[in-house]
Amino acid sequence: MTDTPTPTSYTVPGLVPTGPRLITARFDVADGFTYDGYVRTGGYTALRKALTSMTPQQVHDEVRTSEMQGRGGAGFPAGTKWGFLPPDVFPRYLVINGDESEPGTYKDRMLMELDPHQLIEGVVIAAYAIGAAQAFLYVRGEMALAQERLAQALNDAYANGLVGRNILGTDFSVDVTLTWGAGAYIVGEETALIESLEGERGMPRLKPPFFPAAKGLYMQPTIVNNVETLSNVPWIINESGQAFHDLGAPTSTGMRMFAVSGHVNRPGVFEVPNGITTFRMLFEAPEYCGGVRHGRSVKAFIPGGASAMWFFDEHLDLPLDKPTVDQAGSMLGSGAIVVMDDRTDMVAACWRVVRFFARESCGKCTPCREGTTWLERILKRMLDGHGRADDLATLLDVCESISPGLAWPPRQTTICPLGPSAVSPIASAVRRFQHEFEHYVQHGRPIDGVERHAIHGAGAHV
Repeated sequence: MTDTPTPTSYTVPGLVPTGPRLITARFDVADGFTYDGYVRTGGYTALRKALTSMTPQQVHDEVRTSEMQGRGGAGFPAGTKWGFLPPDVFPRYLVINGDESEPGTYKDRMLMELDPHQLIEGVVIAAYAIGAAQAFLYVRGEMALAQERLAQALNDAYANGLVGRNILGTDFSVDVTLTWGAGAYIVGEETALIESLEGERGMPRLKPPFFPAAKGLYMQPTIVNNVETLSNVPWIINESGQAFHDLGAPTSTGMRMFAVSGHVNRPGVFEVPNGITTFRMLFEAPEYCGGVRHGRSVKAFIPGGASAMWFFDEHLDLPLDKPTVDQAGSMLGSGAIVVMDDRTDMVAACWRVVRFFARESCGKCTPCREGTTWLERILKRMLDGHGRADDLATLLDVCESISPGLAWPPRQTTICPLGPSAVSPIASAVRRFQHEFEHYVQHGRPIDGVERHAIHGAGAHV
């Protein structure tokens, strides 16, 4: 086990913060995804410790002590979330959100493909802590390799008495069911995922009253956690919640994975000290992305998935700390960062993101169903050289109808955040690069010095 670095090592001027690889340590192990490879490298020791020497409450307390924020987007502390389950109400369920569909996000897919047993171990420990006898692993439909490796890992775990009845000879039993969707973005929202699991069309539920901890799967108490969140649980049980808490910043504890794509020399997934590493360090350090391509500068970047408000060069020295980023007017969200260099066509970049949300709207809410479609059409008209003098005002007017005030956090007229997510790139780009939009309207082409559709960089989904 890698020694935990002292917090002071992160504060040395000029030193790029690094730390122990908690959940990506097996990415470099050739057979790390297999049962033998996982056990050989210390796998399932945390499960044995939890079931044989800890009560469910003690496991819960360790996760609560860690103050681990959920890694799926909202950033709500996992231990606190587990505590929302009403006492003595059974059955209750654990649902694992593996429907990673935010553009630019691919860290959970890596965890499912390269270390599926770590996730399964975390799932079983979490089920033990909350008293669930059934867990559901929901994986995005397009992730074929992740599905195959999770299926094999589950079979091996069952065969070795690590999932199922009387695990490791104890009185605890839990079944884990693997299922996958058809590839709908909206199913990443927890209530829409629950609808899909029940065999219904994936559409979000109103909250209240359908808070999953109270009325979730089959109207029973349900905890929904994402893949990265539960993959951290074995390390927390082995090393303690306090050890996890001591990593990173006090307001953003532990290590965290970020998927960086776009215009960097080395796109990829990086596990970095949470709340301490800055965006500039992540983009420029040779340990991470190694700088912006061709020696260019950053024009804008999306800090937390396509639904986040954009950041610019003045935000580069902000730490990857949830409260700090929230206060600056955006979010870390799903941990997907897309970098755009100084030659990016911002109108084209904006259209690419909006087009995604327009096509992924489930249609339940009128402002989202109609508004996102019109936003995409107006931007496409600009790009095709047919922009109108009032297009910019119309764009902002439609945005106001979806998310009044264009503020952050967004005000919603919809059940889920998909509608306001389409507003984020427009509000960000128009405020900063209004001249580029006006140039398209007047001349039917991008301004000099930019490359059409330049956002389409390595690893970017937008």
